[in-house]
Amino acid sequence: MVALESAELFRNLRPEELKALRQVTVERKFAAGKDIFREGDCGDGVYIVKEGLVEISGALNANTRRVFSQIGPGGMFGEMAVLEHRPRSACATAATDTTVYLIPRGELLFLIERSSGLALSLLQAISHRLRQFDQHYLEQVVQAERLAVLGRFARAIVHDLKNPLTVISLTAELVCAADATPEARAVAHDRIHRQIERINDLVGEILQFTQDSQAGLALVPVDYAAFVRQVVAELRQETESKFVRLELADAPPAVRLRMDSQRMRRVFINLVANATDAMPGDGTVTLRFSQDAREVLTEIEDTGPGIAPEIADKLFQAFATHGKEHGTGLGLSICKKIIEDHGGRIEARNVPGGGAVFAFTLPLPK
Repeated sequence: MVALESAELFRNLRPEELKALRQVTVERKFAAGKDIFREGDCGDGVYIVKEGLVEISGALNANTRRVFSQIGPGGMFGEMAVLEHRPRSACATAATDTTVYLIPRGELLFLIERSSGLALSLLQAISHRLRQFDQHYLEQVVQAERLAVLGRFARAIVHDLKNPLTVISLTAELVCAADATPEARAVAHDRIHRQIERINDLVGEILQFTQDSQAGLALVPVDYAAFVRQVVAELRQETESKFVRLELADAPPAVRLRMDSQRMRRVFINLVANATDAMPGDGTVTLRFSQDAREVLTEIEDTGPGIAPEIADKLFQAFATHGKEHGTGLGLSICKKIIEDHGGRIEARNVPGGGAVFAFTLPLPK
């Protein structure tokens, strides 16, 4: 139980001000579950909890309410509608048997005009309340965003795992058939192997995306020209199987760059795979290079349809995909993380007449 003068709002009042306050204050009792006021009620006054507990809630829809604040003994509520002279914007309900002090609006405003101490205390209380509401709102927004990201993440994983698992399941049934020929079994073995590789790539991308970007980053001097030629030789086997040519427009610069070869290899794999996917059946992926006093620029250009306008502004965001039959939407986001971890930058643009260019820089050692 809290006496009126012990409430934080009134602790700094002078004796004559407290006397005037007591003369205008009334007590009201509410049983547990009883509404003290509801949305739309007039702002009849400010309430101070003498004993018990009050819940402040708002309506999310016609059938759902959410409690966003609980006020115990000594706490104030209902002040905003009084000061603004507007209807109540929330509902106050006695969570337990509760007694409150009610200071009617007219009398409160009269006291505020004559007491600078009360005006200051009320301003401080309102400022504190707004800070609490801001923090609560921020927490709700962050939680909602986390759930939204988790939902997108789960949908991408489920969708991309379902397709290869379905293929594996159907192919396994064919392989186990009594009349399956050795040739059919060989084809099925190859098909299952490719689907397992897809699953491994998916898991690898997820692990790459979720790990600490700096964890295990090993920056060591690497001959960039030799590195690029080796990666291109590996990637040509994949692109040629899809009837896509992978070409070097010029020789990569023979400079030693500080980089993590394994992670930079992932950048080339992701960018070339994206370019190949954009040109089903035919096309060319061209790599070109340039160098200045500060950095090496690598450009990967394709002859596909270019970057769709609807995805251009979120190209490097996680889960952003467009027109792909499979993929988590993490590939370009991972590339961005890797390049930035190396001190570089990455960007994309369309080529006049068709095609897209993904360009990234790597700094020269100082």
